Amino acid sequence: MSTYLSVVIGSFLCIIVYKRYFPVRGIPCKKTGHDKTSTVVLDIRDYNIDVNQEQSDLRIPYAYLKRFIQEIPKNHIHVIANDRLELNLGVRYLLAKGYQVASYQISNCPCRDKER
Repeated sequence: MSTYLSVVIGSFLCIIVYKRYFPVRGIPCKKTGHDKTSTVVLDIRDYNIDVNQEQSDLRIPYAYLKRFIQEIPKNHIHVIANDRLELNLGVRYLLAKGYQVASYQISNCPCRDKER
């Protein structure tokens, strides 16, 4: 019985760690995804972070994505996040809701050419 319980708890912990810390594959890092014709730039950083407002089309922090998901158009999305944790959680949530995430950018980390 205790073995079964430890396997169940271990499985839940593995799922939580995977969702938070493992990167989402197949989405390239780009400095700017601002193509006015097809890509919507979504900034999921917190409101209290001072940023250039002209850089994004929508500013919805990750904590508010569930509440304001209907305001995001169904176009290709370029996500701007503050760190990897916020990026992984936000992109996984958007993909689960059926959005097409075309690229991403982390605000304080430059993109490398090798990154995909």
